[in-house]
Amino acid sequence: MKTENRGFITILTGLYSFQDCIHFLAAIRKFHQEPIIILIDQVPLFLYPLLKVFKNVILKPAPANKNTVLASRQAKLALYAASEFDKTIYLDSDICLLSDINDVFEYLDEYDFLLTEDVQPSILKATNLLRGSQEELLPNVLPILQSVGLPLQADSVQYNGGFMAFRKTEVTKGFFEEFKRYFEIIKNNQDKLLLKDQGAFASAIASVRPNMKILPPTYNYLSKWEEDYDIQDKIKVLHCTYPYRPQYAKNITRSLYTRVFDRFDKVFLPNQVTNPWRKK
Repeated sequence: MKTENRGFITILTGLYSFQDCIHFLAAIRKFHQEPIIILIDQVPLFLYPLLKVFKNVILKPAPANKNTVLASRQAKLALYAASEFDKTIYLDSDICLLSDINDVFEYLDEYDFLLTEDVQPSILKATNLLRGSQEELLPNVLPILQSVGLPLQADSVQYNGGFMAFRKTEVTKGFFEEFKRYFEIIKNNQDKLLLKDQGAFASAIASVRPNMKILPPTYNYLSKWEEDYDIQDKIKVLHCTYPYRPQYAKNITRSLYTRVFDRFDKVFLPNQVTNPWRKK
């Protein structure tokens, strides 16, 4: 019987998210022993052993860019090529698991792609993708997105790319090729669009239409927007959006190692909340 080839992948571009990633790894290892690939850039080599403390961690170079936010976006485009697994779960490194998610791997027996909708899913209201006053832009969101060549319609959905799971298929490969193509459009229209990947992601979904399953927000619970949820089930995946950090989930990630790390991180790590690249 063939052993199932499955694992996790995340992105670490720059030191601003290094502490997040330590706690991310601790949370994964609390519930899972599958290999974890980290696409890494702009992290000094002498810090690599702090990540390799956790067993079965594979470090691979992420697409290099001095803009650490853009580097992370480009790394997300490369997830399919970087994955060594038949079944892959991608999670942002500011995510903390609160339970195992073996069911996500099992869903991939039936589906090519699993993801969650954004807190505000309607593309008609996606002012977060545009430059300028959100209130003034609201009536023109869709026309602006369509004007640059994104194949979005009134019923298109904005997904949160912080969580996704996929299996290696030709359809999924095609999705990532389209994802990359539409992100180039966003890069080339920075006068109108913010450097975010959601628009390209939604466009690739609309274009390829993979066999996918939409998971509930318990698999990608953004702590910053807790008042916008009406959730009765147990949260499985805590997405600790700025300024709420995953290391606050101490009951999950607390260990002697993380306690010592957290004590000294302020000495050698920059303040992640003030990352200037997040505003460009």
